[in-house]
Amino acid sequence: MATVAWTENGTSRTALWRSENSAPAPSRVVVASERTTVDAAYRLLRSDIGVLWLGDYESGRRLLQGVDRRHQRETQRRSRRGGSGKKGTVALFHEHRTARAGRARLLGRLLVILEPDLSLALRRAPDVRAACVHAYGEGDGSAPERTCASLSELVGVLSAYDWHLKGVEVPQLGARIHPAYSVFSPTRSEYVDLVAQAPFPEGVDHPVVYDLGTGTGVLAALLARRGAKQVVATDINARAVACARANVQRLGLTDRVQVVEGDPWPDGRADLVVCNPPWLPGQPSSDLDRAVYDPDSEMLHRFLSGLAEHLTPVGEGWLVLSDFAEHVGLRTRADLLSAIADAGLRVADRLDTVPDHPRADDLADPLHAARRREVTSLWRLVPEGEGGPSEA
Repeated sequence: MATVAWTENGTSRTALWRSENSAPAPSRVVVASERTTVDAAYRLLRSDIGVLWLGDYESGRRLLQGVDRRHQRETQRRSRRGGSGKKGTVALFHEHRTARAGRARLLGRLLVILEPDLSLALRRAPDVRAACVHAYGEGDGSAPERTCASLSELVGVLSAYDWHLKGVEVPQLGARIHPAYSVFSPTRSEYVDLVAQAPFPEGVDHPVVYDLGTGTGVLAALLARRGAKQVVATDINARAVACARANVQRLGLTDRVQVVEGDPWPDGRADLVVCNPPWLPGQPSSDLDRAVYDPDSEMLHRFLSGLAEHLTPVGEGWLVLSDFAEHVGLRTRADLLSAIADAGLRVADRLDTVPDHPRADDLADPLHAARRREVTSLWRLVPEGEGGPSEA
Protein backbone atom coordinates (compact mmCIF):
# COMPACT_ATOMS: atom_id res chain seq x y z
CA MET A 1 0.00 0.00 0.00
CA ALA A 2 1.39 3.41 -0.98
CA THR A 3 2.25 6.03 1.59
CA VAL A 4 2.38 9.81 1.66
CA ALA A 5 4.94 11.85 3.59
CA TRP A 6 4.95 15.44 4.84
CA THR A 7 6.61 17.68 7.40
CA GLU A 8 4.49 19.08 10.24
CA ASN A 9 6.01 21.54 12.74
CA GLY A 10 9.48 20.32 11.81
CA THR A 11 8.57 16.64 12.25
CA SER A 12 8.44 14.14 9.38
CA ARG A 13 5.17 12.18 9.25
CA THR A 14 3.70 9.49 7.03
CA ALA A 15 0.30 7.89 6.42
CA LEU A 16 -1.03 5.13 4.21
CA TRP A 17 -2.63 6.34 0.97
CA ARG A 18 -6.33 5.64 0.41
CA SER A 19 -8.12 6.28 -2.89
CA GLU A 20 -11.36 4.68 -4.04
CA ASN A 21 -10.85 5.88 -7.62
CA SER A 22 -7.32 4.41 -7.74
CA ALA A 23 -5.62 7.81 -8.00
CA PRO A 24 -1.84 7.63 -7.41
CA ALA A 25 -0.46 8.95 -4.15
CA PRO A 26 1.00 12.46 -4.47
CA SER A 27 4.79 12.40 -4.47
CA ARG A 28 4.98 15.71 -2.62
CA VAL A 29 2.69 17.03 0.12
CA VAL A 30 2.64 20.43 1.82
CA VAL A 31 0.60 21.42 4.88
CA ALA A 32 -2.13 24.06 4.58
CA SER A 33 -4.09 26.01 7.19
CA GLU A 34 -6.67 28.81 7.45
CA ARG A 35 -4.01 31.22 6.18
CA THR A 36 -3.77 29.34 2.86
CA THR A 37 -5.65 31.26 0.14
CA VAL A 38 -7.62 29.75 -2.72
CA ASP A 39 -5.07 31.10 -5.21
CA ALA A 40 -2.15 29.60 -3.29
CA ALA A 41 -3.84 26.23 -2.97
CA TYR A 42 -4.85 26.27 -6.63
CA ARG A 43 -1.26 26.90 -7.76
CA LEU A 44 0.02 24.02 -5.65
CA LEU A 45 -2.70 21.62 -6.81
CA ARG A 46 -2.13 22.57 -10.46
CA SER A 47 1.54 21.63 -9.95
CA ASP A 48 0.60 18.08 -8.83
CA ILE A 49 1.45 18.89 -5.22
CA GLY A 50 -0.77 17.43 -2.52
CA VAL A 51 -2.17 19.99 -0.07
CA LEU A 52 -2.82 18.50 3.38
CA TRP A 53 -5.53 20.32 5.28
CA LEU A 54 -5.05 20.39 9.06
CA GLY A 55 -7.31 23.31 9.90
CA ASP A 56 -11.01 23.67 10.65
CA TYR A 57 -13.20 21.20 8.70
CA GLU A 58 -15.69 23.80 7.48
CA SER A 59 -12.85 26.06 6.33
CA GLY A 60 -11.40 23.12 4.43
CA ARG A 61 -14.76 22.59 2.72
CA ARG A 62 -14.84 26.26 1.72
CA LEU A 63 -11.30 26.01 0.36
CA LEU A 64 -12.30 22.98 -1.70
CA GLN A 65 -15.31 24.86 -3.10
CA GLY A 66 -13.20 27.91 -3.85
CA VAL A 67 -10.61 25.84 -5.73
CA ASP A 68 -13.44 24.18 -7.67
CA ARG A 69 -14.92 27.54 -8.71
CA ARG A 70 -11.49 28.81 -9.72
CA HIS A 71 -10.88 25.69 -11.80
CA GLN A 72 -14.27 25.97 -13.51
CA ARG A 73 -13.60 29.60 -14.46
CA GLU A 74 -10.24 28.61 -15.96
CA THR A 75 -11.85 25.71 -17.84
CA GLN A 76 -14.60 27.93 -19.26
CA ARG A 77 -12.05 30.53 -20.42
CA ARG A 78 -9.98 27.88 -22.19
CA SER A 79 -13.11 26.44 -23.75
CA ARG A 80 -14.19 29.82 -25.11
CA ARG A 81 -10.73 30.45 -26.54
CA GLY A 82 -10.90 27.03 -28.19
CA GLY A 83 -14.24 27.84 -29.81
CA SER A 84 -16.23 25.06 -28.13
CA GLY A 85 -19.48 26.51 -29.47
CA LYS A 86 -18.43 25.44 -32.99
CA LYS A 87 -17.54 21.89 -32.04
CA GLY A 88 -19.73 18.90 -32.77
CA THR A 89 -21.35 16.75 -30.12
CA VAL A 90 -18.71 14.00 -30.34
CA ALA A 91 -15.85 16.44 -29.72
CA LEU A 92 -17.81 18.12 -26.93
CA PHE A 93 -18.38 14.77 -25.21
CA HIS A 94 -14.69 13.86 -25.18
CA GLU A 95 -13.77 17.40 -24.10
CA HIS A 96 -16.36 17.20 -21.32
CA ARG A 97 -15.08 13.84 -20.09
CA THR A 98 -11.48 15.04 -20.16
CA ALA A 99 -12.45 18.15 -18.21
CA ARG A 100 -14.27 16.09 -15.58
CA ALA A 101 -11.27 13.81 -15.16
CA GLY A 102 -8.97 16.81 -14.81
CA ARG A 103 -11.25 18.37 -12.21
CA ALA A 104 -11.32 15.13 -10.22
CA ARG A 105 -7.51 14.89 -10.26
CA LEU A 106 -7.12 18.51 -9.16
CA LEU A 107 -9.64 18.40 -6.31
CA GLY A 108 -8.38 14.97 -5.28
CA ARG A 109 -5.05 16.48 -4.21
CA LEU A 110 -6.60 18.45 -1.33
CA LEU A 111 -6.05 15.94 1.46
CA VAL A 112 -7.10 15.07 5.01
CA ILE A 113 -5.95 12.48 7.53
CA LEU A 114 -8.20 9.70 8.85
CA GLU A 115 -7.35 8.10 12.18
CA PRO A 116 -7.01 4.30 12.49
CA ASP A 117 -10.71 4.09 13.48
CA LEU A 118 -11.57 6.22 10.38
CA SER A 119 -12.48 9.29 12.43
CA LEU A 120 -11.49 12.79 11.31
CA ALA A 121 -9.56 14.76 13.93
CA LEU A 122 -10.29 18.27 12.62
CA ARG A 123 -12.07 21.04 14.48
CA ARG A 124 -15.84 21.12 13.74
CA ALA A 125 -15.53 17.88 11.79
CA PRO A 126 -18.60 15.64 11.62
CA ASP A 127 -18.43 12.06 12.84
CA VAL A 128 -17.42 10.35 9.60
CA ARG A 129 -16.75 6.89 11.01
CA ALA A 130 -20.04 5.22 10.08
CA ALA A 131 -19.89 6.65 6.55
CA CYS A 132 -16.30 5.49 6.10
CA VAL A 133 -17.03 2.01 7.41
CA HIS A 134 -19.97 1.86 4.97
CA ALA A 135 -17.73 2.87 2.06
CA TYR A 136 -14.49 1.14 2.99
CA GLY A 137 -15.81 -1.86 4.88
CA GLU A 138 -13.39 -1.51 7.77
CA GLY A 139 -12.49 0.82 10.61
CA ASP A 140 -12.48 -1.19 13.82
CA GLY A 141 -9.36 0.59 15.02
CA SER A 142 -7.05 -2.33 14.30
CA ALA A 143 -5.24 -0.53 11.45
CA PRO A 144 -1.68 0.27 12.59
CA GLU A 145 -1.53 3.66 10.90
CA ARG A 146 -3.54 6.66 9.93
CA THR A 147 -4.57 6.99 6.30
CA CYS A 148 -4.52 9.95 3.95
CA ALA A 149 -7.47 10.54 1.60
CA SER A 150 -8.76 13.37 -0.53
CA LEU A 151 -11.28 15.72 1.05
CA SER A 152 -13.44 15.58 -2.08
CA GLU A 153 -13.62 11.78 -1.79
CA LEU A 154 -14.57 12.06 1.87
CA VAL A 155 -17.32 14.54 1.00
CA GLY A 156 -18.58 12.01 -1.56
CA VAL A 157 -18.47 9.24 1.04
CA LEU A 158 -20.59 11.35 3.42
CA SER A 159 -23.07 12.21 0.67
CA ALA A 160 -23.37 8.56 -0.40
CA TYR A 161 -23.97 7.50 3.19
CA ASP A 162 -26.74 10.08 3.51
CA TRP A 163 -28.36 8.64 0.34
CA HIS A 164 -27.95 5.16 1.80
CA LEU A 165 -29.67 6.08 5.07
CA LYS A 166 -32.53 8.02 3.47
CA GLY A 167 -32.99 5.76 0.48
CA VAL A 168 -34.41 6.63 -2.93
CA GLU A 169 -38.16 6.53 -3.37
CA VAL A 170 -39.13 4.24 -6.26
CA PRO A 171 -42.79 4.91 -7.08
CA GLN A 172 -43.07 1.75 -9.18
CA LEU A 173 -42.17 -0.27 -6.07
CA GLY A 174 -44.06 1.83 -3.59
CA ALA A 175 -40.93 1.64 -1.46
CA ARG A 176 -37.42 2.99 -1.02
CA ILE A 177 -34.22 1.48 -2.37
CA HIS A 178 -31.11 2.14 -0.29
CA PRO A 179 -28.03 2.42 -2.55
CA ALA A 180 -24.56 1.62 -1.29
CA TYR A 181 -21.38 3.57 -1.93
CA SER A 182 -20.24 3.19 -5.57
CA VAL A 183 -23.42 1.27 -6.52
CA PHE A 184 -25.48 3.04 -9.18
CA SER A 185 -28.50 4.68 -7.57
CA PRO A 186 -31.94 4.35 -9.27
CA THR A 187 -32.46 8.11 -9.48
CA ARG A 188 -33.21 7.97 -13.22
CA SER A 189 -36.71 6.56 -13.14
CA GLU A 190 -37.28 6.11 -16.87
CA TYR A 191 -35.58 2.71 -17.06
CA VAL A 192 -37.54 1.51 -14.04
CA ASP A 193 -40.75 2.74 -15.74
CA LEU A 194 -40.00 0.63 -18.79
CA VAL A 195 -39.50 -2.55 -16.76
CA ALA A 196 -42.65 -1.80 -14.79
CA GLN A 197 -44.73 -1.43 -17.99
CA ALA A 198 -43.36 -4.11 -20.33
CA PRO A 199 -45.62 -7.19 -20.63
CA PHE A 200 -44.28 -10.55 -19.52
CA PRO A 201 -43.73 -13.16 -22.28
CA GLU A 202 -47.03 -14.32 -23.70
CA GLY A 203 -48.66 -17.07 -21.65
CA VAL A 204 -46.25 -16.65 -18.71
CA ASP A 205 -47.88 -14.99 -15.71
CA HIS A 206 -45.26 -15.93 -13.12
CA PRO A 207 -41.92 -16.16 -14.92
CA VAL A 208 -38.55 -17.33 -13.71
CA VAL A 209 -36.33 -14.26 -14.18
CA TYR A 210 -32.60 -13.60 -14.41
CA ASP A 211 -31.49 -10.03 -13.64
CA LEU A 212 -27.93 -9.57 -14.90
CA GLY A 213 -25.89 -6.79 -13.30
CA THR A 214 -28.50 -6.16 -10.62
CA GLY A 215 -26.80 -3.23 -8.85
CA THR A 216 -29.09 -2.13 -6.02
CA GLY A 217 -31.52 -4.94 -6.88
CA VAL A 218 -34.24 -2.48 -7.87
CA LEU A 219 -35.29 -4.33 -11.05
CA ALA A 220 -35.16 -7.74 -9.35
CA ALA A 221 -37.41 -6.43 -6.58
CA LEU A 222 -39.77 -4.79 -9.07
CA LEU A 223 -40.15 -7.98 -11.11
CA ALA A 224 -40.76 -10.02 -7.96
CA ARG A 225 -43.45 -7.54 -6.95
CA ARG A 226 -44.95 -7.90 -10.45
CA GLY A 227 -45.42 -11.62 -9.87
CA ALA A 228 -42.20 -13.37 -10.89
CA LYS A 229 -42.05 -16.84 -9.37
CA GLN A 230 -38.30 -16.65 -8.86
CA VAL A 231 -35.64 -14.03 -9.62
CA VAL A 232 -31.92 -14.81 -9.73
CA ALA A 233 -30.01 -11.51 -9.62
CA THR A 234 -26.28 -11.47 -10.38
CA ASP A 235 -23.48 -8.94 -10.12
CA ILE A 236 -19.70 -9.12 -10.17
CA ASN A 237 -19.39 -6.18 -7.74
CA ALA A 238 -19.30 -7.43 -4.15
CA ARG A 239 -20.64 -4.10 -2.88
CA ALA A 240 -23.59 -4.33 -5.27
CA VAL A 241 -24.34 -7.88 -4.14
CA ALA A 242 -24.38 -6.85 -0.48
CA CYS A 243 -26.50 -3.81 -1.34
CA ALA A 244 -29.02 -5.82 -3.37
CA ARG A 245 -29.29 -8.49 -0.67
CA ALA A 246 -29.98 -5.85 1.97
CA ASN A 247 -32.66 -4.22 -0.20
CA VAL A 248 -34.30 -7.55 -0.99
CA GLN A 249 -34.38 -8.43 2.69
CA ARG A 250 -35.73 -5.01 3.64
CA LEU A 251 -38.55 -5.44 1.11
CA GLY A 252 -39.41 -8.92 2.37
CA LEU A 253 -38.60 -10.64 -0.94
CA THR A 254 -35.93 -13.16 0.10
CA ASP A 255 -38.30 -16.04 -0.64
CA ARG A 256 -38.38 -15.12 -4.33
CA VAL A 257 -35.17 -13.21 -5.04
CA GLN A 258 -31.72 -14.77 -4.83
CA VAL A 259 -28.70 -12.48 -5.24
CA VAL A 260 -25.51 -14.15 -6.49
CA GLU A 261 -22.00 -12.73 -6.82
CA GLY A 262 -19.99 -13.62 -9.90
CA ASP A 263 -20.43 -14.39 -13.58
CA PRO A 264 -23.49 -12.64 -14.96
CA TRP A 265 -25.04 -15.88 -16.23
CA PRO A 266 -26.57 -18.34 -13.74
CA ASP A 267 -26.90 -21.99 -14.72
CA GLY A 268 -30.14 -23.09 -16.32
CA ARG A 269 -32.81 -21.24 -18.26
CA ALA A 270 -35.28 -18.47 -17.53
CA ASP A 271 -38.54 -17.22 -19.01
CA LEU A 272 -37.25 -13.66 -18.84
CA VAL A 273 -33.70 -12.29 -18.75
CA VAL A 274 -33.27 -8.60 -17.95
CA CYS A 275 -30.06 -6.65 -18.45
CA ASN A 276 -29.47 -2.93 -17.89
CA PRO A 277 -25.74 -2.72 -18.75
CA PRO A 278 -23.58 0.39 -18.44
CA TRP A 279 -24.88 2.63 -21.22
CA LEU A 280 -21.63 4.01 -22.64
CA PRO A 281 -18.94 1.95 -24.38
CA GLY A 282 -15.56 3.01 -23.09
CA GLN A 283 -12.88 2.53 -20.50
CA PRO A 284 -13.91 3.61 -16.99
CA SER A 285 -11.48 6.06 -15.43
CA SER A 286 -12.01 4.50 -11.99
CA ASP A 287 -13.89 1.69 -10.26
CA LEU A 288 -16.65 4.20 -9.49
CA ASP A 289 -17.10 4.73 -13.25
CA ARG A 290 -17.95 1.12 -14.01
CA ALA A 291 -21.69 1.64 -13.64
CA VAL A 292 -21.53 4.09 -16.57
CA TYR A 293 -18.80 2.79 -18.89
CA ASP A 294 -18.69 -0.72 -20.38
CA PRO A 295 -15.19 -1.49 -21.77
CA ASP A 296 -15.57 -2.67 -25.38
CA SER A 297 -19.31 -3.12 -24.63
CA GLU A 298 -18.32 -6.37 -22.90
CA MET A 299 -21.40 -6.61 -20.66
CA LEU A 300 -23.72 -5.85 -23.58
CA HIS A 301 -22.12 -8.50 -25.79
CA ARG A 302 -22.07 -11.13 -23.01
CA PHE A 303 -25.78 -10.62 -22.50
CA LEU A 304 -26.56 -10.86 -26.22
CA SER A 305 -24.29 -13.84 -26.93
CA GLY A 306 -25.57 -15.88 -24.00
CA LEU A 307 -29.26 -15.03 -24.20
CA ALA A 308 -30.60 -17.68 -26.59
CA GLU A 309 -29.05 -20.61 -24.70
CA HIS A 310 -30.44 -19.36 -21.37
CA LEU A 311 -34.08 -18.87 -22.45
CA THR A 312 -36.93 -21.32 -22.08
CA PRO A 313 -38.88 -22.03 -25.31
CA VAL A 314 -41.34 -19.22 -24.50
CA GLY A 315 -38.73 -16.86 -23.04
CA GLU A 316 -37.41 -13.47 -24.08
CA GLY A 317 -34.70 -11.00 -23.06
CA TRP A 318 -35.16 -7.38 -22.08
CA LEU A 319 -32.25 -5.11 -22.92
CA VAL A 320 -32.62 -1.71 -21.25
CA LEU A 321 -30.37 0.79 -23.00
CA SER A 322 -30.12 4.51 -23.66
CA ASP A 323 -29.19 5.79 -27.11
CA PHE A 324 -27.04 8.57 -25.62
CA ALA A 325 -23.96 6.68 -26.82
CA GLU A 326 -25.26 7.06 -30.38
CA HIS A 327 -25.59 10.83 -30.01
CA VAL A 328 -21.99 11.23 -28.81
CA GLY A 329 -20.42 8.92 -31.38
CA LEU A 330 -19.56 5.95 -29.14
CA ARG A 331 -21.91 3.50 -30.86
CA THR A 332 -24.24 3.54 -33.87
CA ARG A 333 -27.71 2.08 -34.14
CA ALA A 334 -26.36 -0.17 -36.90
CA ASP A 335 -23.69 -1.47 -34.47
CA LEU A 336 -26.37 -2.41 -31.95
CA LEU A 337 -28.65 -4.07 -34.47
CA SER A 338 -25.73 -6.01 -35.94
CA ALA A 339 -24.73 -7.26 -32.49
CA ILE A 340 -28.30 -8.41 -31.89
CA ALA A 341 -28.44 -10.22 -35.24
CA ASP A 342 -24.97 -11.76 -34.81
CA ALA A 343 -26.16 -13.29 -31.54
CA GLY A 344 -28.97 -15.08 -33.38
CA LEU A 345 -31.61 -12.78 -31.94
CA ARG A 346 -34.25 -10.49 -33.32
CA VAL A 347 -36.28 -7.60 -31.94
CA ALA A 348 -39.84 -8.62 -31.15
CA ASP A 349 -40.79 -5.19 -29.82
CA ARG A 350 -39.32 -2.00 -28.39
CA LEU A 351 -40.64 0.34 -25.73
CA ASP A 352 -39.25 3.88 -25.64
CA THR A 353 -39.25 6.73 -23.15
CA VAL A 354 -37.60 10.15 -22.95
CA PRO A 355 -35.35 11.34 -20.10
CA ASP A 356 -36.87 12.96 -17.05
CA HIS A 357 -33.67 13.90 -15.22
CA PRO A 358 -32.75 17.58 -14.57
CA ARG A 359 -29.66 17.56 -16.79
CA ALA A 360 -31.88 17.16 -19.85
CA ASP A 361 -33.14 20.70 -19.21
CA ASP A 362 -29.82 22.25 -18.17
CA LEU A 363 -28.94 24.74 -20.92
CA ALA A 364 -25.51 25.29 -19.33
CA ASP A 365 -24.56 21.64 -19.92
CA PRO A 366 -22.35 21.46 -23.04
CA LEU A 367 -24.05 18.14 -23.89
CA HIS A 368 -27.55 19.55 -23.45
CA ALA A 369 -28.53 18.95 -27.10
CA ALA A 370 -27.55 15.27 -26.93
CA ARG A 371 -29.32 14.78 -23.61
CA ARG A 372 -32.51 16.31 -25.01
CA ARG A 373 -32.47 13.86 -27.93
CA GLU A 374 -31.77 10.86 -25.70
CA VAL A 375 -34.23 7.97 -25.75
CA THR A 376 -34.13 5.05 -23.33
CA SER A 377 -35.47 1.81 -24.77
CA LEU A 378 -36.46 -1.62 -23.57
CA TRP A 379 -35.66 -4.01 -26.41
CA ARG A 380 -37.68 -7.25 -26.26
CA LEU A 381 -35.40 -9.85 -27.82
CA VAL A 382 -36.17 -13.43 -28.85
CA PRO A 383 -34.14 -16.10 -30.70
CA GLU A 384 -34.26 -15.67 -34.46
CA GLY A 385 -37.24 -17.43 -36.02
CA GLU A 386 -39.53 -17.17 -33.01
CA GLY A 387 -42.58 -14.92 -32.55
CA GLY A 388 -44.07 -12.33 -34.89
CA PRO A 389 -42.48 -9.67 -37.12
CA SER A 390 -39.35 -7.87 -36.05
CA GLU A 391 -39.52 -4.30 -34.70
CA ALA A 392 -36.33 -2.21 -34.88
